[in-house]
Amino acid sequence: MLKSTFLKAVAATALTFSTWASAQAVDLQFYFPVAVGGTAAETIQELTNEYVAQNPDVNIDAVYAGSYQDTVAKAITASRGGNPPQLSVILSVDMFTLIDEDLIVPFDDYLSGDEDKKWIEGFYPAFMENSQTGGKTYGIPFQRSTPVLYWNKEAFKEAGLDPDVAPETWDEMVDFGKKLTKKDASGNVTQWGVRIPSSGFPYWLFQGLAIQNGAILANADGNKTNFDDPKVVEALQYLVDLSTKDEVMAPGIIEWGATPKAFFEGQTAMMWTSTGNLTNVRNNAPFDFGVAMLPAKETRGAPTGGGNFYLFKGASDEQSKAAVEFVKWITAPEQAAKWTIATGYVAPRAETWDTETMKAYTADFAPALVARDQLEFAKAELSTFQNQRITGLFNDALASAITGQKDPATALKEAQEQADKILAEYR
Repeated sequence: MLKSTFLKAVAATALTFSTWASAQAVDLQFYFPVAVGGTAAETIQELTNEYVAQNPDVNIDAVYAGSYQDTVAKAITASRGGNPPQLSVILSVDMFTLIDEDLIVPFDDYLSGDEDKKWIEGFYPAFMENSQTGGKTYGIPFQRSTPVLYWNKEAFKEAGLDPDVAPETWDEMVDFGKKLTKKDASGNVTQWGVRIPSSGFPYWLFQGLAIQNGAILANADGNKTNFDDPKVVEALQYLVDLSTKDEVMAPGIIEWGATPKAFFEGQTAMMWTSTGNLTNVRNNAPFDFGVAMLPAKETRGAPTGGGNFYLFKGASDEQSKAAVEFVKWITAPEQAAKWTIATGYVAPRAETWDTETMKAYTADFAPALVARDQLEFAKAELSTFQNQRITGLFNDALASAITGQKDPATALKEAQEQADKILAEYR
C-alpha cells in the first residue's frame, strides 16, 4: 500500500512537472519558403520535429510561406504589423533590404567566445559574402546553391561527343551546342543544344556569365552597380548570340520552371539551373546525365544563391537565444547532410562533407560534389539596397536585349543610369 501511494505521488509530480515545463516552453515561429523544389518541406518538418523532441523546452511553429518572394513579403508585413516571426529563411540577397527596413538583428548579439567564432568561420567564405556587412553577421547560410551545368550523356553520345566530358569554355559550349541541336525534316528544332533560363530571376544565371568574363555586378556595400561595364555587355552579347547567331538555344525568354521538364523530355541536351534541382534531376531524368561547373571565359565563375536564416527584431532575448541554438543544430553536420541529400542544396560548412553520411552519398553520387567544388570560383549573388527595384531594372534590361528590343550596350547603359539614381542616397 505504501509503495503504491509513493508511486502515485511520483507519477503525479512528474505529470505536474511535465505540464509546467510545457507551459514554460519558448515559442518560436519560423518562416520557411516551401516553393523551392524537391522534398524540402518534408525534410524541414522532420528536422524541426526532431529538434523539438530533443528539446521539449522549445516549441517551433514552422510556417510554410510560399516562394522566396512571398516569404520576405509576409515577414515584412508581419513585422510592420507588430507580429514578426522570430526566425526566417529568406534569400541571402535580401539582407540589405531587411537591414534598411530595420527588421533584423545580427547574430553577433547572441554569439560570444571562441566556439561561436569558430562556428561562424566554419561556413564557406563564398556564402558569407551575402551574409555579412559592416563587420557583422546578419545571415547564416542554410539553403544555399550555385548554378551548374547538367548534360544528357545519351544525347552527347548520339552527337558523336564524349558523353563523360562537358564543355569547359564558352566556345566549347557553342561548338557542342551546334552538334547537339537537332532538326526534323521540316527544319523545326526538336532538340536545342543548351537552355539558360531567362525568366523569374534571369540576373542570377546571367551573373555566371558576367563573373566568368571578369565582371562583378555590384560592390560589397550594396550601393553601387556596374551594369554597363564592357565585360558585362560582352557577356550579354554572348547570351543573345546563343540564340540569334549561333542558333544553339531557343529564341526569346526561356522559362525557369519549365527547364528541368524540357531537359527530361529531350528538348535540350544541356541546361543551366540550380544545384537545388539535383535531387529532382536524379529522380526524374530518364537517361544518364552529368553535372559540371559552368564553362569558363577568362575564369570559372558562378554566383552563390539561396537562403539564409535571419533573426527578427521584436523577439525576446529568450526567443532569440533559442532561435540561435536551433540554427546551430540544423546547420550541424548530420542535419546538414540529411538536408543536402534530400534536396541537392550545398551543405554550407566543410565539416558536413567529412561525415561518413556524406562520404557514402558522394561516393555513390559524385555530381553532388560539383557545386561544392565550384565555390572556389563563386562570387556573391547580386545584392544591393532597394534590391528588388535594382534587380528588376537589370532583369528588364536583360529581357529587352534577349527579345531584340534593344542592343545589350544600350539596355545595360539605361539600367545603370536608373540604378545610380536609386542608390545615390546610400553612398
